[in-house]
Amino acid sequence: MSRLIVISNRVAVPKKGASANQGGLAVALQSALREHGGLWFGWSGETCETFDGTIHRAEGDGVNTATIDLEEQDIDEYYNGFANRTLWPLFHYRIDLTEFERDFEGGYQRVNDRFADTVMPLVEEPDLVWVHDYHLIPLGQKLRRRGMRNRIGFFLHTPWPPTRLLTALPSHRKLVDSLFAYDVVGFHTEDWLDSFQHYVTSMMGGTVDGDIVSAGGRTIRAIVAPIGIDTAEFEAAARSDEANFARDRMYMSATGRSLMVGVDRLDYSKGLRERFLGYDRFLASHPDRRGLTSFLQIAPPSREKVDTYQEIRADLDALSGRINGEYADIDWTPIRYVNRGYPREELAGIYRAAHIALVTPLRDGMNLVAKEYVAAQDPNDPGVLVLSVFAGAAAQMREAVLVNPYSAEEMADAIVTALAMPREERIRRWQALIDGVRREDVFWWCRLFLDTLEDASE
Repeated sequence: MSRLIVISNRVAVPKKGASANQGGLAVALQSALREHGGLWFGWSGETCETFDGTIHRAEGDGVNTATIDLEEQDIDEYYNGFANRTLWPLFHYRIDLTEFERDFEGGYQRVNDRFADTVMPLVEEPDLVWVHDYHLIPLGQKLRRRGMRNRIGFFLHTPWPPTRLLTALPSHRKLVDSLFAYDVVGFHTEDWLDSFQHYVTSMMGGTVDGDIVSAGGRTIRAIVAPIGIDTAEFEAAARSDEANFARDRMYMSATGRSLMVGVDRLDYSKGLRERFLGYDRFLASHPDRRGLTSFLQIAPPSREKVDTYQEIRADLDALSGRINGEYADIDWTPIRYVNRGYPREELAGIYRAAHIALVTPLRDGMNLVAKEYVAAQDPNDPGVLVLSVFAGAAAQMREAVLVNPYSAEEMADAIVTALAMPREERIRRWQALIDGVRREDVFWWCRLFLDTLEDASE
């Protein structure tokens, strides 16, 4: 088998007890690289005064990495700018938060050029190259212009926006055109693929024939490949000593109450404000249930230099304080809101202790927390997954309690449904969910994408 060269914005050398801040993509890529071998290339997260292409190599837990530092201006324009103030909100349907600045796009293109220049010498002729996510959409085109003939695939971990939204981006045609430098482009769901195909046919005069998409004399394969988790590893983590200790801490803190948990990066796409308001509606509508539930929201901060994220944190601080002030009693706090991450083993124990998981993003490419929660459950007494219909995971996890996160009433009703659900129904739903999470795990996802890439025409 050819080596696998993974290229993504950030690279995390895996270590035992890695923080929950690491994110689902990092964990998934580490699992894929352990199975296939190769190299993970990207930004180190560090800055340099002047970019010189110096590569930092490391190895950890069976994964080889190569990273570069970026200049402050690169980070401001490429990462904080075009990636996270332009593409991220636009791809998550938040055009009201999208910022259009030419300097941002200039930095985005410059950093993609730097990635291309630096990674080219590391790639050998038979290697498969797998580029990840919205930070690096133009990278395949830049590698082709430098003479790379390897098979190159691209996977988008966010939603792909509808055509009418995408056309708000001044350089939308240039962005989509660059995707045709890849051999295979992957999306999590049929919805995201349909939106991409619609743009190609309506804006580029292209054609679609099954998974073959053509435009401007070029042809690629565009596929649906929903990412999974390393299910066996996470199930084992849920049985670890660290998980058992975390579970017991949760039980002791709950003092007999029903536990609910949410675990999300602090981001407006995750619907945390709407989740808090849904819980608020539940408490207001069911006074007899006050004091009988305990809701833990774990939300480690991210992108703290972007003003929007500072505003989110301030808003949630105020909202959780208002809810606690209105409903708390001397021996009960409705919401415990924690701005920090936890190691995976501890998270697994927290999930296992929770009677309900609230996974209610306003828009999400997939959402691996939903799958981790299912994998962590006790088969004899599983909890209930409340899942947003706007998460990519909803397409695979139909046995969850599906909810519209924009509706506080639906959120409140879903909590009531989950709390009242009989054990037999919980087991039936969980069994169907865990079967899917085990079957379509990260290794299945990796094989599906890479088999397609290996089969692609040169």
